[in-house]
Amino acid sequence: MGRNVSNRRLRAGIVGGGKGSFIGAVHRVAAELDGQAEVVAGAMSTDPQRAEESARAWFLDRSYASYEEMAEKEANRPDGIDFVIVATPNHMHYPVAKAFLEHGIHVVSDKPMSFSLEEAKEEVALAERSNLIFALTHNYTGYPMVRQARDLVRSGALGEIRKVLVEYIQDWLMGPEENSGNKQAAWRTDPTKSGIAGCVGDIGTHAENLLEFITGQKIASLSADLSTFVQGRQLDDDANMLLRLENGAKGLLTCSQIAAGEENNLSIRVYGTRAGLEWHQMEPNTLLFKQPGQPTQIYRTNGAYTSDAAKAAARTPGGHPEGFYEAFANVYKLAIADIRRVESGEKPLGGYPTVYDGLRGMLFITKSVESSQKGATWVDMKL
Repeated sequence: MGRNVSNRRLRAGIVGGGKGSFIGAVHRVAAELDGQAEVVAGAMSTDPQRAEESARAWFLDRSYASYEEMAEKEANRPDGIDFVIVATPNHMHYPVAKAFLEHGIHVVSDKPMSFSLEEAKEEVALAERSNLIFALTHNYTGYPMVRQARDLVRSGALGEIRKVLVEYIQDWLMGPEENSGNKQAAWRTDPTKSGIAGCVGDIGTHAENLLEFITGQKIASLSADLSTFVQGRQLDDDANMLLRLENGAKGLLTCSQIAAGEENNLSIRVYGTRAGLEWHQMEPNTLLFKQPGQPTQIYRTNGAYTSDAAKAAARTPGGHPEGFYEAFANVYKLAIADIRRVESGEKPLGGYPTVYDGLRGMLFITKSVESSQKGATWVDMKL
């Protein structure tokens, strides 16, 4: 730490995200959207030719054959990267993040944070020892209306939370896509690369994180029923769960990648003793606020009546659609601001998912699988 970052864009590197990757390009756009950072280096594939071609397509200054080489050389360059983007399959999240943290480089990682719960625990300890910024791209937390929903809960407008319904359902794995050359399907359904869960790890963690982010309540225990509907698939492609939150509220969480006709249907409804709210990711600029016996109120992105946090997450005047890339970029905007603070000797302010949210996600995956394997028995969400 101690780099001079006050008068320039931050320099970023990326591991993974090469040709054929959807999420790599998303990370790059998000990191660069606000003009605060630029991706200049990469180790974009374990295949040297693909890595070089990918870096050349992005006009990167430097391309590396391995993340180990990249971490060591960038740490020793006067113009080395300030943070690394981890955009690999799940099994590489931890070793890549570890290498860069150990070389004094901040980390922005895709989720889930690691391959296993034990790795996640080690990652928390490593991040704490390093005093570096570790941001996790649970990008749905970046939507202005998600921030508005959180502020409504915090203000007491809903009263005491009683019930939460959250779902993330898709249809892209209805068939054995992993056997037809689909690279994204292949690694996500492979337990050696994805981990112990498929659908739960890939999108169920987004539902879990969104629930805890908006309500401010942690899941205390759960009863999970994981299913694999596609014959021959090794990991779950559908899950249904009962939840108990730490304040005594009850919840339902469902995630599926075999729900015919669904795209990226992430939705949440929260009900308290005074009011309820409802948000749908596919209509992200609208938040519904419901009171008994009253007309439903409609909150819109960047309305004059929205909270300061919601306004800060918006970039355009109300009525102009803001979506996935902008929400993703909000995680980067907040993390980059904290990297600047830390490098200047100040304390970080947060406001984005961190290594601790990553630990919660890995605990959620582990406990969901454990519960399902025990016949959907209740298990505590404790380390």
